[in-house]
Amino acid sequence: MTTDTFEYIRADDIASAVALVSADPGSQYLAGGTTQVDLMLKDGVLNAERLVDITRLPLRAITRRGETLLVGALTTMEELAAEPVLRERAAFVRAALLAGASTQLRNMATIGGNLLQRTRCRYFRDPAVPACNKRAPGSGCAAITGPARMHAILGASEHCIALHPSDFCVPLIALGALVHVQGMGGERSIPLTDFYRLPGDRPDLENALAHGDLITAIEIPLLPAAARSAYLKVRDRASYEFALTSAAVALKIDNSVIAEARLALGGVATIPWRARAAEEVLIGAAPINEVFREAAEAAIVDPFTVPGTAFKVELATRTIVRALEMAAA
Repeated sequence: MTTDTFEYIRADDIASAVALVSADPGSQYLAGGTTQVDLMLKDGVLNAERLVDITRLPLRAITRRGETLLVGALTTMEELAAEPVLRERAAFVRAALLAGASTQLRNMATIGGNLLQRTRCRYFRDPAVPACNKRAPGSGCAAITGPARMHAILGASEHCIALHPSDFCVPLIALGALVHVQGMGGERSIPLTDFYRLPGDRPDLENALAHGDLITAIEIPLLPAAARSAYLKVRDRASYEFALTSAAVALKIDNSVIAEARLALGGVATIPWRARAAEEVLIGAAPINEVFREAAEAAIVDPFTVPGTAFKVELATRTIVRALEMAAA
């Protein structure tokens, strides 16, 4: 359960922020706070005895480094979406940012925080539900037998089918982004493909960070100048809403043949999902509907479905085909 009171501290530098949080299991970082406040004060499922405010730290910058973009963790979603190089060299990243939140939220939510946002699973966010392995390890998963329309079909297990909610992370995982982290042991870099953990039998362990580790920057590789990309998000309403399915696609087509392909999925998995088998189908093939359908089917293998999520298999397949058509157009 949460507490109604907590200590607030503003960090002066990165090292002191890391030391403060690392030394106290009850401490958490505070940046944009767009979901943290909900989890603490509205949902009542996050207990933080101390919040360490990092908003004044020098982690808010966007720097072009050759063929990559280095984005400080405190850069807002809106600031990154306005970066001109994204329009030219990673349009699907910008599209995902704009689709991921309302303008008000994009002006508050940080890039580092987006990577760490928690699932919107109704069972996780309701403390009155006792069976949630992500919130209370070993208690069970109420979503398996309850209404589960907004849950995962890939990377899921009998222990957890909670969906990863981020739009932004979908093209990032397709690009092979790198997460820069500072902890008590120093600085290190983690490929985004290794950053998230599948739930397995420990859904409460969500990523590769140790307590006190601080994301300092995200390194985003840029697409080749001739590549085309698209982000397609299928949702219940056109206004701000979480994805039922989404697909981030990048293609480089030479002489009517797909020379390079990147494909990732959102709205269907417990983590942002890189569809490497689909990429293998695409590379060397013609950019035609039959190939796109074959790639889509290769992306959705051995789905873990419950009655409320079975529809996502065909919906995700169609989403992938349409996103590929958009990128190839």
